[in-house]
Amino acid sequence: MPELPEIEAYIHALTPRIVGATLTNVRVASFSLLRTFDPPIDSAFGSTVQGAHRIGKRISIDLENDLHLVIHLMVAGRFIWSDEAKPIPKRSGLASFDFSTGSLLLTEAGTKRRASLSVLRSNNLDSVDPGGLEVADATVDQFREALLTNRHTLKRALTDARYLSGIGGAFADEILHSAKLSPTQINTNLSDDEIARLFGATKSVLDDWTRRRIEETGDGFPTKVTAFHPDMAVHGKFGEPCPVCGAKIQRIVAGKRETNYCPACQTGGKVLADRALSRLLKDDWPAKMTDDR
Repeated sequence: MPELPEIEAYIHALTPRIVGATLTNVRVASFSLLRTFDPPIDSAFGSTVQGAHRIGKRISIDLENDLHLVIHLMVAGRFIWSDEAKPIPKRSGLASFDFSTGSLLLTEAGTKRRASLSVLRSNNLDSVDPGGLEVADATVDQFREALLTNRHTLKRALTDARYLSGIGGAFADEILHSAKLSPTQINTNLSDDEIARLFGATKSVLDDWTRRRIEETGDGFPTKVTAFHPDMAVHGKFGEPCPVCGAKIQRIVAGKRETNYCPACQTGGKVLADRALSRLLKDDWPAKMTDDR
């Protein structure tokens, strides 16, 4: 799922292309995409784009007459920009947003249609805002309050959009590695120093990766939006050496969700029990790192 850095990169690329342009048409190919009926989608046609901004992991295209097109890409949704309107692909195409300057195609891989489009007025934007804290604008005290709202593991606390905005599984892994904290540590057990360290890591990781995503694209449009990046420290790096200490990156798998971590940097050498693998290996499941790290 595109997270805060990818969403910001999309907005950075969209802004010079659509702000000041006219929305001429929205062609919706997937019936399940549109989640609202009032205002109707055609009420936006002919409107001038005034801006674009992020709402959690959603993108809002802000139009005149107090209209907003709010798009949630979910796991597999992606954008493609074209300088001219083109037919919507039958298999992956969901919609095309046609502007006087070009066309923004919304696609979604796979057969499940989870991406969404809502047409809202400003007083209804809260209906699509989970309410999470924007860490970039927060103080450590505000971060502490949001992080400790409910008792959870750190991985779950970081990715709960009701409390912290824009963070998914990939960047939660990177943040926890940077903070040298276990993904399974309970948030309410953190010391003040650990909370301050986690706050700093959250800000720096999100800021750094937002900058990287934007720099990778340059003046172009993002084309390789994925949860994995070769420069990530732990996410998607199971079995590879930690860039800090050289220990093998480990993982926990629960359903379709994967958590990656370094046992040397984050868990004091302990290999965390994985429900799938530990049940299979039983007594052979290693409780600590092996000598080959």
